Amino acid sequence: MNVVVMGCGRVGARVSIILHQHGHQVTVVDTNPEAFRRLGEKFKGDTLIGTGIDEDVLRRANIESADVFIAVTNGDNRNIMASQVARTVFDVKHVVVRIYDPVREDTYRRLGLRTVCPTTTISALIIDLINDVLPDDEEL
Repeated sequence: MNVVVMGCGRVGARVSIILHQHGHQVTVVDTNPEAFRRLGEKFKGDTLIGTGIDEDVLRRANIESADVFIAVTNGDNRNIMASQVARTVFDVKHVVVRIYDPVREDTYRRLGLRTVCPTTTISALIIDLINDVLPDDEEL
């Protein structure tokens, strides 16, 4: 499988490493060349300096043959915009986008994007942990 990952922070690097370890072709795009150090020396995928909202950068990342596009920068707007470009301009079938704002995440999920919202996910996990220590009649 050919995957393009936009963003080489902790999440982007980890996802890229795991996909690469499982034999997938991975190209990681980030605006900061220093971010690629997170991938480690064993990572043999491709790296590309640039922004994933630039169609020329995406073409150099081989998005035209990508099976999956993953947007995990720290910016909701950038992730949403790049995901829409991947989906509508380059017809990438599987697009996953991280969106921090739960309201926006819900909106874009309903528009057909596969979204991940750490705010919602982590909040739910914390509530579950709190519920584990509360009596049944006091659960949140």
